[in-house]
Parts: sequence; structure tokens; C-alpha cells
Amino acid sequence: MKKGKILFSSILTVLIGILFVSFGGTNVKADTVNSYILGNKIQPAEIQYREGTFDQWFGYENGVGKPEGVVVHETADANATAENEVAYFNREWPSLQTYVHAFVDNNEIINIHSADYGVWGAGHTANYKFIQVELCEVHDYDAFARSLSNDAFYIAKRLIQYNLPDIPGQTVVSHHQVSNMYRETDHSDPDGYFAKWGYDMDQFNDLISYYYNNLKDSGTLYGNANNSGDDNKATVLSVNNDKAIFVPLVSFDESGNKNDVQNRGLANNTPWQYDQQKDFDGHTYYRVSTNEWVLDTYVTSFS
Repeated sequence: MKKGKILFSSILTVLIGILFVSFGGTNVKADTVNSYILGNKIQPAEIQYREGTFDQWFGYENGVGKPEGVVVHETADANATAENEVAYFNREWPSLQTYVHAFVDNNEIINIHSADYGVWGAGHTANYKFIQVELCEVHDYDAFARSLSNDAFYIAKRLIQYNLPDIPGQTVVSHHQVSNMYRETDHSDPDGYFAKWGYDMDQFNDLISYYYNNLKDSGTLYGNANNSGDDNKATVLSVNNDKAIFVPLVSFDESGNKNDVQNRGLANNTPWQYDQQKDFDGHTYYRVSTNEWVLDTYVTSFS
């Protein structure tokens, strides 16, 4: 998508076995990359929320906070991490006239612009319809699998956040599909990069759907191992922060002191599984990750 996007003219054909992998009662059609992700139950990174430098605050065609789906991009930069891309675009977007909501690699998911508002990443029409996320290139199989897990997780969470269905080609589209639909760009990502790994958008959509369905059904990525009793149901809360684009988190040290968690937060209007709660200074805190807790005033509902 950036700096003269590379268009791959040859497609690497890989002969692979197609199988169905089942976890938590949900079947997913997967190539060897997807089965590697699901078989190892790869856990995606937490979404980091940072305020970027993009200062064009415009709503989607249906209004602020009303995206119609997500565009899947790929950076076409073989040597840049998500951190590198964030720094580059925060510095250069005025001259590039390009910006997206988030960058993802095998280690991080970095959101730099509120998904309530549009960005400049896929042509005028798509910019007023879609959340946009860039996948960074990596160089080994495990890193590729982890980057896909992070990207699919981000997309599934965004669809759920905005109460959107998971419909490949409609609410989840590649930049290539956007180019074909609106004829406002000529980019074909992420097809060329995916093909290098014997992967494609159909397989990526399978992974997104798997995460989306499990997150909606159980509040977890890989479902419950045993769905036969109440003890195995996820305890889920939903959160929202009316004063910012994310909900802050805190941690507690060994002495019981509370500390703010830096560079991480929870997306507004999203559900989270919690496993513990504690009272502190007149409030209840709920644990949503290892030593990461959310304040009760941000909780909007339980399920």
C-alpha cells in the first residue's frame, strides 16, 4: 500500500492437503498455516491504542462510528515492523497522503487512529466505508502464522465492536477487492504476499470467521474445551469509555499498589472475558489479562 507498492506477477503454487480442524465445537477449513495457528492455539498480541498524528477527523458515509467493514492491506516493505511503519506514517502522512487505522506484525497490534473515523488508505469511496489495517511482512513460517493470528484477531474484534456480520467480500475485503470494486486504486495487496506463503484471502477469511464466531459464542478465541456445563461458560463483561477512544487498564504490584498500564487498553464497546475481581479504593476491578485489570466504572454489561 505504501512507497510504490510491489505487485507480484508470479504466484507460488504450493500443493497442500486441505483438512478440517475442530476446536470447541467449531469447524474451520484450514490450510497448513491455519492448522498450525489453531493446533498451537497461538495467542494474538493485545491491541495497543496510541493517538497518531493524522488530524483529518471525518465520519464514514453512514456517520461517525458507523464503518461498514474492514480493508485488509499489506505493507510491501520487507524490512519494516509495525513500530517502524507507525513511526514512518506518523511522520510522513502529509506528503504521502496516506494513513490507516492500525499496523500488525508478528509481535504487535498497534491502533493509531480511532476506528470511529475514516482514514486515507484505499481510495475515496473505501475511505468513507471501511476500517483499514496493514499487515507487515515477515520472513519465517512461525512469524507469518503469528502475524496472521494478530491480523485476524484485530479484524474480528472490530467487526464485533461495530455489530457487523462477518461476510467475506462485503464486510471483510482485501485492497485488491476494493481496487476491483471502485476502480480508484490499482493495488492488489495482500494477494502477492500471501501467495509467497501458499496462502490466500479465502484461507484468511476462514481464520477470521473462526475467531469471530468463537469470540461471539464464548468470549474466547479457541472456544471452551467442554461446553456441557455452566462451569465452562465464559464470564464476559463489555466496556466503554465515553471520554476517550479506549478503556485504560491498571496493574497491581506485590504490595497491592495500583499502576497504570502503558500503551495498552481495551477498545470501546467490546466484550472481554474476566477470571478474577478485586476491590480497591471503593471500586471493583476485573482481571481481563495477566495482571491487567479494568475499573468497574467502564463496565457497561455482563454476560
